[in-house]
Amino acid sequence: MHFKEAKGILSPHNGMNIYRGCTHGCIYCDSRSRCYNMEHDFEDVQVKSNAPELLEDALRRRRTRCMIGTGAMCDPYMHCETELGCTRRCLEIIARHGFGLAIHTKSARILRDLDLLKQIHKQAKCVVQFTLTAHDLDLCRVLEPKVSDTAERVEALQILRENGIPTVVWLCPVLPFLTDTEENIRALAQDCAGAGVHGILSFGMGMTLREGNREYYYQKLDEHFPGLKQKYIQTYGVQYSLHSEKHPALMKILHAESEKAGMLCGTDNIFAYLREMEGDTQLRLF
Repeated sequence: MHFKEAKGILSPHNGMNIYRGCTHGCIYCDSRSRCYNMEHDFEDVQVKSNAPELLEDALRRRRTRCMIGTGAMCDPYMHCETELGCTRRCLEIIARHGFGLAIHTKSARILRDLDLLKQIHKQAKCVVQFTLTAHDLDLCRVLEPKVSDTAERVEALQILRENGIPTVVWLCPVLPFLTDTEENIRALAQDCAGAGVHGILSFGMGMTLREGNREYYYQKLDEHFPGLKQKYIQTYGVQYSLHSEKHPALMKILHAESEKAGMLCGTDNIFAYLREMEGDTQLRLF
């Protein structure tokens, strides 16, 4: 972990990354890709030490409230957040200025800040997003070794529902030959339904691999699933988008389970929901 003063905190679409890098160890993480030009080891997390001050200044200047999002590049509740509390300080600022929040994590650490999530939702709107990839806990602990497992995330979703906080689940990536099974997709969709999730966000059944990410993923496949790397290479070569051959059947299952439970499913309608402030007639990007 190291510290750096940033020049800004909010993207043009009102998203913020407080950290850069991650310690969750997910073997498929696209954020490892070299195209993001990270100048330090991925696990040597860079902390934007002045993030709260930058956010305070940015929100104080805003004339119109909007949803503030957290970027998908880095998790706001990785291990160092327990010690540093940077995310919590930013949530306090969002709450104080009456803005909304669309926050995305894989960690049950977010429950530490349940008081602030409830305050933000009462004043404006708060949506918590979790990523789910593998229903089987043993497989989950291989794919995402240093983060809350699926059962812990589902429990967190249930607790959030009980406290009136709406949730969205990102069902991605879906790893060919590993998690692209009917049993996995159906079980995760049913987990979401049981937790009262508002919607499931899916970009299709597959994953992405590019330079930096590909090498790390293949290294982990060799460690945990000997021979599977060769199957990937034979099937996909060096493609960026790796679509499961089961995509049509699995999407049909996902849509059926979502419809049965009354959950949103798709991308446009869920992103619209994440952008929209309660009471607003105009959608604002976060």
